[in-house]
Amino acid sequence: MKKKEENMKEQKEKSAEAEEQKKEDNKIEIEFAEGKKEPEEIADEDNNKEGELISKTEKLQKEVEDLNDRLLRRAAEFENYKRRTENEFQNFLKYAGEAIIIEILPVYDDLGRSLNHVDEENSKESLAKGLKMVYDKFSKILEDKGVKKIDSKGHEFDFNFHEALLQKPTNEFPPNTVIEELEPGYMYKDKVIKHAKVIVSKEAE
Repeated sequence: MKKKEENMKEQKEKSAEAEEQKKEDNKIEIEFAEGKKEPEEIADEDNNKEGELISKTEKLQKEVEDLNDRLLRRAAEFENYKRRTENEFQNFLKYAGEAIIIEILPVYDDLGRSLNHVDEENSKESLAKGLKMVYDKFSKILEDKGVKKIDSKGHEFDFNFHEALLQKPTNEFPPNTVIEELEPGYMYKDKVIKHAKVIVSKEAE
């Protein structure tokens, strides 16, 4: 009787374990079924990803084309600017002396008129007067343009302004003094454009 009860108890325990295992297996199958995707679903996801990739690629391609287009436009604009600047510079060089020539022409005309009016009776006086007038007008034009003579005679020799052609012994001036100007020198604003050619004193023996 006791053995029969033990067998029944053992069968109940096995039955309970089997039931528990069955529940566990069902649970795993349900979870697997929930996580498992049908081939159609996988295909749809792949198609969606491929579509997104194509869309991004097309967007990037358009951005590259836009950038390239802008770059080409900038390059063309720069080339036009460069060409225009070069033309303007060439024109500037070509006509750089136009303004000074316009101012010189009246002086040139005055000189021509003076020479035409010279006669035998007063040729010297007329010529001298005409040349003096032309010289004064030229001097005024040069002065207005910022050109001035270098004041040399009586000043100490300075190689920045003078070119010594001769040295002359003398006691009238201190050594290294400009005692005679053979050709005048000129400055344009603050720049020496022609050195004065001079004779410089040296100590007499």
